[in-house]
Amino acid sequence: MIFITAVVVGVPVAVVLAGQMNLLSGTSPGDLGVRNGMLKAPGPDTQNVVSSQASLHPHQPNHVIAPLQFSGDPSAAFAKLKKIVAGMDGATVVVSEPRYLRAEFRTKWLRFVDDVEFVVDTGGGVIHMRSASRLGRRDFGVNRARLEAVRAAFDAT
Repeated sequence: MIFITAVVVGVPVAVVLAGQMNLLSGTSPGDLGVRNGMLKAPGPDTQNVVSSQASLHPHQPNHVIAPLQFSGDPSAAFAKLKKIVAGMDGATVVVSEPRYLRAEFRTKWLRFVDDVEFVVDTGGGVIHMRSASRLGRRDFGVNRARLEAVRAAFDAT
């Protein structure tokens, strides 16, 4: 009985402590950014990434998400997006350039990190976006939900 109690209580406590010590945050991928107008392609076997450019690469249907659409001044649209992202819970803006934004989203308890990127396509009137978990193969819809929350805030203002 003591062993079962130790496992039931001890394992969750150990996992939370590991998260709080940033042992579950993963390493920032070295291949993020924009290359020839493209964000990093989703890994074809992963379930923890969504991208508005997924259809341009080998992908699974769950990888595809629509880009943000805007009309008018691309700089104003991107400034609005930067403000939205910077104000979201767990977000840290890592790179902010005139047409590219990268942020890290860290969960509160386990401190998992997801990498989120945006790039403006001025000719297409869209902002492409990508969100991917650093660790694991599944994210239980967290990356899609995050980008849809960004879309809702973007469309509301």
